[in-house]
Amino acid sequence: MNLLIRTLIVSICILFYVAYLHAQTNYYTTTKTFNENGYTYQCDVAASRFVSLYNKNNKWINIYPVYKDTGKSFVQDEAGDGIKLLESDTWTRSKRFSIVNSAFSASEKQRIKGHDFTIIMYINSGTGKVDEVSFEFPNFRPYATIPVSVYRRIETEIKENIWYTPTTVGKKLNYIFYWWAQEPK
Repeated sequence: MNLLIRTLIVSICILFYVAYLHAQTNYYTTTKTFNENGYTYQCDVAASRFVSLYNKNNKWINIYPVYKDTGKSFVQDEAGDGIKLLESDTWTRSKRFSIVNSAFSASEKQRIKGHDFTIIMYINSGTGKVDEVSFEFPNFRPYATIPVSVYRRIETEIKENIWYTPTTVGKKLNYIFYWWAQEPK
């Protein structure tokens, strides 16, 4: 009898734990606007269920890079070696990764373990400063359970602490598009 009661209690505890794991809030199921503490974020959800999350003040989102003097679309070199838009540097990669890593709590990192998401920077072609940041991830992956405030923290830290030196070609564009995928550690 005692074994039966213990088995029942353990089973009930396991059910509550499983229910808790499945009860994580998915913030990004549909296209909507988040009005937070002093900032507004837009969440666009495509038919593919991919989320594009960005500050509503962003002006480069869905605008393709063009040459400022002609308005002609910029297309990376078809040969695969690409056109260099930014001077080489030795510090931005580790700094970007550090900013993203430190934005997530330990429990959030555990939840998103094994998954990466995309961070996109829109770099001012004149100054090299990061003007805008956006994020992309599927809304059926763990990043959909991360609140907007975490993405906002990444945006503000990148804009304050990351900058580049545009090349001669880079300076000719309306902005420089730069992205990377990362799993926070």
